[in-house]
Amino acid sequence: MAMVAATTAAAAAKPFLSPVRSQSSYLPFLSLSYTLKSSSHCSTFPILRSSIRPQPNSKPFAISASSSTSTSITTFHGPCFVVGDNIDTDQIIPAEHLTLVPSKPDEYRKLGTLALIGLPSSLYPTPFVPPDSPSTHYPIIIAGANFGCGSSREHAPVALGAAGAHAVVAESYARIFFRNSVATGEIYPLETETVGLYRECTTGDVVTVDLAGSRLINHTTGKEYKLKPIGDAGPVIEAGGIFAYVRKTGMIASSPSSA
Repeated sequence: MAMVAATTAAAAAKPFLSPVRSQSSYLPFLSLSYTLKSSSHCSTFPILRSSIRPQPNSKPFAISASSSTSTSITTFHGPCFVVGDNIDTDQIIPAEHLTLVPSKPDEYRKLGTLALIGLPSSLYPTPFVPPDSPSTHYPIIIAGANFGCGSSREHAPVALGAAGAHAVVAESYARIFFRNSVATGEIYPLETETVGLYRECTTGDVVTVDLAGSRLINHTTGKEYKLKPIGDAGPVIEAGGIFAYVRKTGMIASSPSSA
């Protein structure tokens, strides 16, 4: 039965894994099935997560939903963390920490405290997660090209999500990082149409990511940038990943605990 469910999930997810690219080689990563639930109104509050995924720490920024009855997330708002080109998975979460198991609440939280710990301090003197802090102050990451290159570790988007980040805005992604972001539902991998966007932003700038409008607004500089639409990957990420999405849409039966 597990094999049947995985095959069904793979077939269902295949159209969602490349909303902004034409590559046909994306295959879903099916080892994780975390779930994500959002609020139904605009407020400053922690995102609520189901019992399948450990409860992270509170995230001090606003998330806006489209209406009082909808659970569809439309915007993220807060200070951004800026990195350059070719940020690899060793910089996102070094290999020595891959023994941490995301399904264990304490280890999930530990992964969050280690997010982007591999960045060289000489280039990034401001840490993404402050020492002795359980989470980041930066819900949005702005990056250059080829973000998430390197190994296939699904811990990379999980660590960013566990830290409290919700979106990465980059020029391009390593496709396996993009795939893992969608599969786990941990983070929105958004692409900018502006080459060199990260050079126009500074860590700490207050920004808004508008998913519905496919735009990023830098309130600190007053500039606005167009993003490529997230497309059909959006509902998969919002649902909490591939398995959560196919259960939500009835493609496979819900687990007894979620029935």
